[in-house]
Amino acid sequence: MRVLLDSVVLIDHFNGVAAATSYLRRLQGEGAISVVTRAEVLCGFETAQAELARRLLDRFVTLPIERDAADLAADLRRKHRWRLPDAFQAALAQLHGLKLATRNLRDFPPDRFDFVVAPYTA
Repeated sequence: MRVLLDSVVLIDHFNGVAAATSYLRRLQGEGAISVVTRAEVLCGFETAQAELARRLLDRFVTLPIERDAADLAADLRRKHRWRLPDAFQAALAQLHGLKLATRNLRDFPPDRFDFVVAPYTA
């Protein structure tokens, strides 16, 4: 694993953004998701369609939120005033030595956070 995928990348893929689909194909097994991403993606689907999303999500290692991640996320939320889901994403990326692939560059400008990568522009 080398990249933690933020929810927006997968949501873009499901919304037909070709750049997101291309990025996911290029990862070739190097991507992971968090339980936060899994929940955020799945809540956007009706029950009948959720199975399609689950099949894609199941191709990625899913990182759980444990005590160290929760503690770091709390610190990051206080320090940067991020929403808690964003703080969890940042904490998991940092704890696992992964890049966070996101288009949320307002909260995660790559020139300020070296663990962030902007995988494409939409």
